[in-house]
Amino acid sequence: MAGEITETGELYSPYVGLVYMFNLIVGTGALTMPKAFATAGWLVSLVLLVFLGFMSFVTTTFVVEAMAAANAQLHWKRMENHQEEEDDDSSTASDSDVLVQDNYERAEKRPILSVQRRGSLNLFEITDRVEMGQMASMFFNKVGVNLFYFCIITYLYGDLAIYAAAVPFSLMQVTCATSNESCGVEADSKHNDTDPCWGPLRRVDAYRIYLAVFTLLLGPFTFFDVQKTKYLQILTSLMRWVAFAIMIVLALVRIGHGHREGHPPLADLSGVRNLFGVCVYSFMCQHSLPSLVTPVSSKRRLTCLVFLDYVLILAFYGLLCFTAIFCFRGDSLMDMYTLNFARCDVVSSAAVRFFLGLFPVFTISTNFPIIAVTLRNNWKTLFHREGGTYPWVVDRVVFPTITLLPPVLVAFCTHDLESLVGITGAYAGTGIQYVIPAFLVYHCRKDTQLTLGYGTVNKHRSPFRHTFWVGFVLLWAFSCFFFVTANIVLSETKA
Repeated sequence: MAGEITETGELYSPYVGLVYMFNLIVGTGALTMPKAFATAGWLVSLVLLVFLGFMSFVTTTFVVEAMAAANAQLHWKRMENHQEEEDDDSSTASDSDVLVQDNYERAEKRPILSVQRRGSLNLFEITDRVEMGQMASMFFNKVGVNLFYFCIITYLYGDLAIYAAAVPFSLMQVTCATSNESCGVEADSKHNDTDPCWGPLRRVDAYRIYLAVFTLLLGPFTFFDVQKTKYLQILTSLMRWVAFAIMIVLALVRIGHGHREGHPPLADLSGVRNLFGVCVYSFMCQHSLPSLVTPVSSKRRLTCLVFLDYVLILAFYGLLCFTAIFCFRGDSLMDMYTLNFARCDVVSSAAVRFFLGLFPVFTISTNFPIIAVTLRNNWKTLFHREGGTYPWVVDRVVFPTITLLPPVLVAFCTHDLESLVGITGAYAGTGIQYVIPAFLVYHCRKDTQLTLGYGTVNKHRSPFRHTFWVGFVLLWAFSCFFFVTANIVLSETKA
């Protein structure tokens, strides 16, 4: 995401790509969704979830089309450079008659449309992994590129703040309950930050101690280069699916045994603001599509596979949230859903309770350094000037420091995960998921027509190819932005 054309990587089948995309989308946001569902009401939540899933699918097809257009421009430039090299070679060893014949043949072959008719399908093959930053540089002007990086950087800061708060919060909830001789977070207990945790230490003190330890252990990775290995990805994915499966099964068993506590309302518009942000955050994948889609070996039915992925994700989110809101009372649902299973009456096995309670600690801790390094690299790209280099202090100290400090300070001030996810999704998430893909596909279509001719057909064009869809996505994005902002202002005014 630092805005470069990177290596494609090892190829994999379309169905493996489908699994990777599923794993990418279903992450931390899913754990905060049940509480947002319960707050907004089950009918409103279901309608909004399906609609936002559809909108995310639309913009995903926009990004894939832009990737194909970017690849076409790169392939076209290579063809032109290759043609020029051939022209230079042939001109040095030809007499005047051959030169005339060569010019005649080139005149016949040069028109864009004739070349494109023969090879347009190959031109639009997605073979180079063109990251979103590079696509922004290809299709946007300077202001657009800067706004793109501003949006990406804001989103990554929100991501890091969520991660930095989620790990200490989970540790505080589990260990403070244990220290108070309880086997878990009680259903009717509503703890305040000032409640005791260990002797004279309050819960908020324990949270901040865990935050300091988390920062000291994982913060230094920001100053180096780190990437997620294949085996680490497999391990975290396995833990994630074991945890989700356990939670869904336990909730279904409790409901089946008549221990249903939840009676969610049909609709409560006051909870829509957070629900919107959480859902946008939970469908986020557009910024990582180049690294997911490019290595897929066969892209012939790519749109159908992406659609299938979204249907499966919607079904999974629906199953997770509906089992949660009917199994637990709305006011007892925790910001991090896993913590609802740290109760003896829900889970009798201490090992399972600790596994679910500490599950976010394991998975988020492996992601934090990667997101931090990505954010640091985006800062470097934003301020990079052609041919220039950064002084050692700026490169190795300043950029890592401005990457690490803001999210840690935000986490120090609040551990309200639902609000952090909601605000990150509602603002930066709206930009990445709606605004950037819409502008990318609009400008790439114009550039493709200018470069390759008006008869050009992008083999990976979106099913939503009419300009109406671009306008609709932008209108929806700006409407949501103003709705969320007005809702926050009104809520603060009432408070």
